[in-house]
Amino acid sequence: MSKPLVWKFLLIAAVVLLAAAFAFPLDKRINLGLDLRGGSHILMQVDTESAVRYETDRVVTSLGQLLKTDGIAYASIVAPAAGTIEIRGTDPGRRSDIRERLERVVRSWDASETGAGTWRAIMPASYRTAVEAEAVERTLATIGRRIDSLGVSERTVSRAGIDGTRILIELPGVEDPTRVKDILQDPALLEWKAVTYPPSYRGDPASWIPPASREELAAQFGGTTPDDTELYPQDIPLQDGSSAVVWWPLQRVSTVAGADLRSASRSADEWGDPAVSFELTQDAGKRFEIATRENLGRKMAIVLGGPSDKRVISAPVINGVIRDQGIIQGGFTIEQAEDLALKLRSGSIPTDVRIIEERTVGPSLGRDSIRAGLTSGLAGLGAVFLFMVVYYRFSGLNAVVALLLNVLLIFGCLGALPFLFGNAGIRATLTLPGIAGLILSIGMAVDSNVLVFERIREELRLGKTVRSAIEQGFSKAFATILDTHVTTVVAALFLGFYGTGPVRGFAVTLVIGLVASMFTAVFVSHRLFELVLARNPSTETLSV
Repeated sequence: MSKPLVWKFLLIAAVVLLAAAFAFPLDKRINLGLDLRGGSHILMQVDTESAVRYETDRVVTSLGQLLKTDGIAYASIVAPAAGTIEIRGTDPGRRSDIRERLERVVRSWDASETGAGTWRAIMPASYRTAVEAEAVERTLATIGRRIDSLGVSERTVSRAGIDGTRILIELPGVEDPTRVKDILQDPALLEWKAVTYPPSYRGDPASWIPPASREELAAQFGGTTPDDTELYPQDIPLQDGSSAVVWWPLQRVSTVAGADLRSASRSADEWGDPAVSFELTQDAGKRFEIATRENLGRKMAIVLGGPSDKRVISAPVINGVIRDQGIIQGGFTIEQAEDLALKLRSGSIPTDVRIIEERTVGPSLGRDSIRAGLTSGLAGLGAVFLFMVVYYRFSGLNAVVALLLNVLLIFGCLGALPFLFGNAGIRATLTLPGIAGLILSIGMAVDSNVLVFERIREELRLGKTVRSAIEQGFSKAFATILDTHVTTVVAALFLGFYGTGPVRGFAVTLVIGLVASMFTAVFVSHRLFELVLARNPSTETLSV
């Protein structure tokens, strides 16, 4: 055997050993997709317009808190539309002070005085675009932290869609998808707001009961609520298991907002019922101390929700000054209190998100899929092997060896990608469509062998020697094999880049299989023929 041929077989042996090292044991090396392992596949759509509303509300709160802290009086701060705020009823003599505060809070906005004591700030288009992009990134990061807090291993959270406003979430092994969906969708924007009492009410503030309708509440304010007041619903549980809704008039500017939370954890109230304890940042603690001192004996509401759906979860009476620690009561179960604490710890989602696609696969169905995939794959391989050996005899055995090596290389690559590129987020997962991609790549490898063998037959019919027929067969078939593989790889890459879930699993396995096919069907198969000729230099016939 010549030295070049020895080196070629050493290369093949090295590839085989590496592939085997990364492929086995299969249950440890190969990541199974949701359709094989079981779990939840969720595709969420981020509402970027609500992110603008969230940013507008944040600016209203920040600006109102700053003006109040600095002793600058104003009648109200309102948001006529998303991306627009108005400050009404300010002192015209403090024009420079108000402009300085506006520049501090909304530096990038277009702010101007539109009348005596009235200011307007409008979010520019470039800033709006930046807000929408940042909202998607923050939502992605927050969802990732929430999933990590649930202890889900090998999770996938990534951007999807052409415009990047969709989030793909894959959670293997999740047993309670309903709870997971609630945790992922809830924006968990927590706010403390002071109650605006109707001017007609003369009783004890702690005893005031909110009405059951918006119309009744508006009537208590003489038909129209003040500009600095918003209405929020609260669900009140009844003894028969149903619930009733009451409406609270709350100040638009929040005393404490979601970003002011330092930590949150499940605890218990004075009656031993589940509750959520929280701790505020230093600056928020100072504001909360002032607000609770001003509202002693009055109610303050705890509001939870997102930019488009905020609800009061409780409205306790302030019996003492609170600084930086407090407790949230809301008739929670232990799991609800734990989930709320988890959401608050991980941070609020600065936009509305909705689930547009969902698939849940149970573990037993996943095992059935594995069994069916293995059965069909082995049956297909067996049929191909039998056909190749019967039709091409010795050359068929050559093809069988190449096909077996092709399968080994595919599993080796699937096991190697997370090990080699896991830090870069590159990983491969075997899905049920991925098994279909594997079988398709094997079929294309067989096609490659058939093309080569038929070319060799043609050369032998022309009277060429065995060695010359083999060389000419591989040489003339190579261009066709390369063309078919490259065009299929290009199509599979587009599926991988723009597809999600099962489609991407199919594309990844197919690309790996096609690359492996080029190596086995062309390089390895050719070397096996050379080995036979090297051992029998005088061979004049070939079973092909």
